[in-house]
Parts: sequence; structure tokens; C-alpha cells
Amino acid sequence: MNKAVSLGTFTETDMVERLCASAADALYGLLFDGMTIVAGGFGLCGIPETLIEGILTAGTRRLTVVSNNAGVGDYGLGLLLRNRQISKMIASYVGENKEFERQYLSGELELEFSPQGTLAERMRAGGAGIPGFYTRTGVGTMVAEGKEVRDFAGETCLLETGIVADLAIVKAWRGDRFGNLMFRKSARNFNPMAATAGRTTLAEVEEVVDHIDPDQVHTPGIFIQRMIVATRNEKRIEQRTTSAGE
Repeated sequence: MNKAVSLGTFTETDMVERLCASAADALYGLLFDGMTIVAGGFGLCGIPETLIEGILTAGTRRLTVVSNNAGVGDYGLGLLLRNRQISKMIASYVGENKEFERQYLSGELELEFSPQGTLAERMRAGGAGIPGFYTRTGVGTMVAEGKEVRDFAGETCLLETGIVADLAIVKAWRGDRFGNLMFRKSARNFNPMAATAGRTTLAEVEEVVDHIDPDQVHTPGIFIQRMIVATRNEKRIEQRTTSAGE
């Protein structure tokens, strides 16, 4: 399970064998207590529901989870929170999860807030082998506490670190037999960056196709070690708003 391998060493058989029969098979040998997991998705859109359920079933503890959102009480990463499997969250938005709020305020859960654009760039930087970068976002706020500060062209900037996790889990619309992925609409937020930020990356897809046009590939298969067909595709809406009379 090493991404640092040239394309020339891959055979067609290697690529076909990335498709696993279940989440349990895909996660086999990868989970351990105290690990860090990057999870793709934006809010409840494009989250790797099937793989999250697999981690829930495995019961892995003391997880540090990096994700835009912490899910809700009975869905997404909220399931792992409710089962006390997450000890630390690195996230940009947690406002829809009452259990998250309760655990944080009671001191049961550690939280590292990261501004949304900064979080996306930290994932991208980690995947690109960039250990750190400077940004103006967060200067003068609690986000800046304990971080190196430098001035560039008269602008004060913070040093933010790239994120490289033990495991990344992502959700795609389509994947081909070579592991190339396509994301659909808002599910493209965070998932492509998250896919690069894991030492090992697992993808669940709604549909496996024979071929994706190279110009339509959002994440190349070189980043994906194992892939499954998703068995959970609920696509829940966080706040449903309808017009009068509907």
C-alpha cells in the first residue's frame, strides 16, 4: 500500500484487483486505534457512508478525523462520534451536530478548527508533499494561536501545515476499473483533495464503469489503493427548505 510507485510498475491485473467486495474487505489490515483518517465530502454531500459504516462496525478507537463536517447525530461521521470512536476532530464546520457539541463542551472531544479554504489546502498540500504554507486567513483570531507568523509584501500570514493521514476515505459518483474517479456536483468539494492526503486511500463509488474519458477524470487512479461499490447512497439533506404549500 504505497503511493510512491511509478506508473510503469502497475499492471492491468494490479489495477483490477483494487475493487473489493465490501467495506470490511477494503478496510482489512488498515485500521488501528489512534490512527488519523481524512474523510471527503461537503456537509452531508459526497460523504463515504459505506466506509464510515465499516469503521463503525470495526470499532476502531481514539481516531483523529479530518473532515469538513462532523455529520449529524445519526448519520455520517456522527455515527462514529456517538459510538465514542473519535477522540479528535479537525474540521471547518460542526454546527449541525448536537452530540459533537455535547462532547466538546464536556471535554470528551478535542477540536481543532481550520478555516474551510485552509483545510482544503492543507489536504492538497499534504498530498503534494508540501509540509507547510502561509496564508492570511485566521490572522488575529484564535486560529493563529501557537502558529508561526511572517510578513509577505506587507501582509501578515500564518504558517499552516499540510495534512497526511494514515487513511483517506472518499465517495465518488463513478469509478473505472483503473481506479480513476469522477465526482458529481457538490460532492467534488473536498473529496479530490482528501483522496491525495492519505498514505492509503479507499474510494467508494456509486457506479463502476469500464472507462472514464481522461479529460473527465477528477482523481487519477494512482491515488486509489482499494475501491468498493457503495451500498449506502442516502444523500440526506441537512436543512430541508420548501416553499409554502409544498
